[in-house]
Amino acid sequence: MSRRTVLLSVTAAVAVLGGAGTFALAYAGEQPPTLEHSTARYTAPLGDRDGSLVFTTDATASSGVTDVKVLAWPADSSFAEKDLTVKEMAAAEPATCEPSGGDTVRCTYTVAVTGADAAESPRGLWHVAVLARAGDGSTTLDTKATRFTVG
Repeated sequence: MSRRTVLLSVTAAVAVLGGAGTFALAYAGEQPPTLEHSTARYTAPLGDRDGSLVFTTDATASSGVTDVKVLAWPADSSFAEKDLTVKEMAAAEPATCEPSGGDTVRCTYTVAVTGADAAESPRGLWHVAVLARAGDGSTTLDTKATRFTVG
């Protein structure tokens, strides 16, 4: 092979690889938010003292996380037959999010559970649905991010 052929081959390879790398970086920037380390802790009310539901998750998006919505739902509800939608989750309650490094925020949702709430709530397995929205408008919906039991 001549030097000219080798030089042209190397130049073409660099151009192709460089273009693929640029595409990969652009594509990575358009990824929807990710949710990790989702946990729920349910504490039943006791006597005249309220209980609580505390949900936490780490949300990450390269364009920033603009909001996180949370909805707890009983496993034997209509949502088990027909999954929640982004539109339905838009009306859910917001979590409070604080930066936790890089493009990640730690989001917490806390709600008090009164004795009356607990008496009216179905017993058994519950799921927590989470909708995360990024600054670029992309969303991630996890209808079963975590679960807890109401006893």
